[in-house]
Amino acid sequence: MQLQATIATSISQALQALFNITVDAGQIALQPTRKEFAGSFTFVTFPYTKQAGKGPEQIGQALGEYLKEHAAEIKDFNVVKGFLNLEIEQTEWLSIFRELMQDAKYGYGENSGKKVMVEYSSPNTNKPLHLGHLRNNFLGYSVSEILKANGHDVMKANLVNDRGIHICKSMLAYQRFGNGETPESSNIKGDHLAGKYYVQFDKAYKEQIDELVAGGMEKEEAKKKAPLILEAQEMLQKWEHNDKEVVDLWKQMNGWVYEGFDATYKNIGVDFDKFYYESETYMLGKERVEEGLAKGVFFKKPDGSVWVDLTDEGLDEKLLLRADGTSVYITQDMGTAELKYNDFPYDQSIYVVADEQNYHFQVLKAVLKKLGKPYAEGIYHLSYGMVDLPSGKMKSREGTVVDADELVQEMIDTARQQTEELGKIEGFTPEQAKELYHTLAMGALKYFLLKVDPKKRMLFNPQESIDFRGNTGPFIQYTHARIAAILRKAAEMGLKVDVTAFDTVDTMHETEQEVITQLANFGAVVKEAGNLQAPSVIANYAYELAKAYNRFYQEISIFNETDEQARNFRIALSAMVARFVHESMSLLGIAVPERM
Repeated sequence: MQLQATIATSISQALQALFNITVDAGQIALQPTRKEFAGSFTFVTFPYTKQAGKGPEQIGQALGEYLKEHAAEIKDFNVVKGFLNLEIEQTEWLSIFRELMQDAKYGYGENSGKKVMVEYSSPNTNKPLHLGHLRNNFLGYSVSEILKANGHDVMKANLVNDRGIHICKSMLAYQRFGNGETPESSNIKGDHLAGKYYVQFDKAYKEQIDELVAGGMEKEEAKKKAPLILEAQEMLQKWEHNDKEVVDLWKQMNGWVYEGFDATYKNIGVDFDKFYYESETYMLGKERVEEGLAKGVFFKKPDGSVWVDLTDEGLDEKLLLRADGTSVYITQDMGTAELKYNDFPYDQSIYVVADEQNYHFQVLKAVLKKLGKPYAEGIYHLSYGMVDLPSGKMKSREGTVVDADELVQEMIDTARQQTEELGKIEGFTPEQAKELYHTLAMGALKYFLLKVDPKKRMLFNPQESIDFRGNTGPFIQYTHARIAAILRKAAEMGLKVDVTAFDTVDTMHETEQEVITQLANFGAVVKEAGNLQAPSVIANYAYELAKAYNRFYQEISIFNETDEQARNFRIALSAMVARFVHESMSLLGIAVPERM
């Protein structure tokens, strides 16, 4: 904001005048004052003690006195250790607010020229999406939107894990136990049907292991010799050799799964610009393995498997191609990285993948650097913590995962129950009520999963997430609906919501100043969230803004205000809060209702 630039210039002048310290105004950093102290902006004096030859508090006191005398925008100040807290004149608040109202693109960066690809979701076609996938999808979508807001050219990508031994397990179980079942005949969603047979494979496989162990075989040996796993490995080799029967079954089951995924993506409100399929990238990955062998950066072991030695980089030797010639995950990722760069020559390629794969992405980057690929340096792993439930860790193959579709429906049911109990759907048609329940459910779910720093492991509590009080999506959504109702009433009264509706405000309440401070912070918050690639920064901003507005709403009257200027200003202030709540929540992929 212009005010911050003006204050920075005044501080630069003060440093020069008082201590003969030359600092460009653009290098002066201001931060929001902590809530327990008076003031709006804080300047840290610690870095200047050596040049000034004085303590941080002495510098702060001298700067404060100078600014109060020479800078019209500074009303008062206080010094806490090395922190100079500055209080702003009321007229400046009005000026800031007018500036915000007239800047329709405030908070959004100019075109940076930077190209970023964000890969997220990355489902396996042997099972439906689960709770962990939800955190992944919401993170990837939100990070993409935040990076766009920072002016970057962003492509959202989805790499579908549609081949490999895990896919063959579902296919083999379907061959054995399916009896021609289809999504239509069973009335089971396609991705759920594939997941059903993945669980069946694991059950039958464990029974075979137990039989072999009972016959005297060591358990680890039994895991390798069980007939089902050997058949699955044989099926994978047949698939790689384009066996018609295997490929036809693969296409049929994957087709079912894709229909199921599409329905889930639509329901949870995420999308993609480009899909990649491992079945189309693993051969290119094998070519890169051959390239590495030719360059002497990879090596073959006596059994024919191909490896890379990364011990000089603090990593281990890594398998790149099995002895039987089949690829592993890293092989496919090598091919995919090249395809992605050819399609969209990125400056950064972000992989939104759980922290269980931290080592994998260290290896991928190191391998591509050894091959001398120009895109190696741009690879970035956005690592996030797993999601736990009160009941413990989820396991797909044992059928103990929390299914995404079922969880979303449970959230919708909970939203309906709580909304009806609170009586917030008066005058809604059944269709409008249904849409509201879905909006609240997705707001609760997305907000709960995004408000936590991505790197932290988290515990998801569905009941807590849907509460209309506290740091939740529905609380923020309700704040927006409350403001929408105020604006409808203002429109009915024929009141305008623009800068011409008020000239001045005689006395501005501290809650109004706090709201304006929050509004003015939006630009810095979007920038910080982009730099950190952390939607949690936006989520917590939205909560603080909603909280500040609700305090204002509780302490100050709007329509009963007799001063016409003050009333019109408060209506305009409310409208701006609604705008920034909407913008913030949109960056999280969350819709906000107009009525509740």
